[in-house]
Amino acid sequence: MTLGDGPHLTIAPRPKPRRQRRQERGEHALVASLLRTLSVFRLAALLWACIGVALSTSELEHPEFAYALLALMIVVTGVLTPLPGRGPLLDPQSIVTVVFELAIGVIVLVGDGLVYSDARPQSLPWSWPAAGVMAAGIMFGTRAGLVAAIVTGMASLTSEVLLLGRDSGFVGAFSKLGLWILAGTLAGYIVARLRRAEAEISVVRAREEVARELHDGVLQTLAVIQRRSTDTELAGLARDQEHDLRGFLAGSPTATLAFEPKMHDLAARHERLYSTCKVGVVVALDLPDMDEDTVDAVAGAVGEALTNAGKHGEATAITIYAEPADESFMDLPEQASSARAFISVKDNGSGFDAEQSVERIGLARSIRGRMADAGGHARVTSAPGRGTEVELWI
Repeated sequence: MTLGDGPHLTIAPRPKPRRQRRQERGEHALVASLLRTLSVFRLAALLWACIGVALSTSELEHPEFAYALLALMIVVTGVLTPLPGRGPLLDPQSIVTVVFELAIGVIVLVGDGLVYSDARPQSLPWSWPAAGVMAAGIMFGTRAGLVAAIVTGMASLTSEVLLLGRDSGFVGAFSKLGLWILAGTLAGYIVARLRRAEAEISVVRAREEVARELHDGVLQTLAVIQRRSTDTELAGLARDQEHDLRGFLAGSPTATLAFEPKMHDLAARHERLYSTCKVGVVVALDLPDMDEDTVDAVAGAVGEALTNAGKHGEATAITIYAEPADESFMDLPEQASSARAFISVKDNGSGFDAEQSVERIGLARSIRGRMADAGGHARVTSAPGRGTEVELWI
């Protein structure tokens, strides 16, 4: 902007976050790699088109026009093919380049109807125009690939029916249209999936970087505040923030999104109520997804197990552990044979004699009852002086 007649004041744009820059570089490299692979297909299609014309010269009504169209295809293929040690002459990731290749494909398809007799063995460009359709899908998504396929298909229909007047032109044109729609939409869909995977990988890498940077700084500071602060409110706030931060650093996009945060919330709440107890949460990355009702049922059972550990067992350390359920458990209960997830709440409390003790209402209703209502199973293992473990299968 300009202030009066004085010098110009230029405001530099804010730099993009490092994670965003890394993700954009990753997407650019992904698309560039796919376009390089597409150039191989383009070359193969061009070679087959040249061979087809060479083997069917007797059916050519206008050979000079056919050779001109082939020359046009060769030039376009040449400027879009990466050279050794450098990229192609035209930027394949430019919208202008994609539209240019599609336009040449349309021209070649329309011209196809002017060079062959009705007895032609194949179309002049063969599948060469499909490269432009796939480039549109790769660059701009499934919808762009579909639109490009329809436009290219209309050009083929014009060539087959209007220019050649073939009785079976509709069949050939619609067969090509189906092929191009499949190629364009699949290219867009695959790229969308790959971009999503690249974004998830970027999140994991960013999380690892943050974990390295924060582990020796912020987390240790929060731990020191908890140990040394005489302000219980401040210590509780530091404890909550430590749990939230550890939950973020340990999180994974493949883990059940609703389950892990709830476990950390339960752990933080228990530590606020029982300041001498530390609760750890470990969730396997491949834990199966759970619906909202299942998560609520498990959270209720885990919460009751924590309460029992603090109130009756006077535990000072509790671990909440969750992983996929399988047949590796030697004494897996029959009721849990079809379970998909296993959750354990284990403490170092005083324990009790599970065989002789009368089961409390909290254990019977809040743990066993909740799990049974959700289609799961619960088991309690304990011994005097050896702590208690509540095992849940769902």
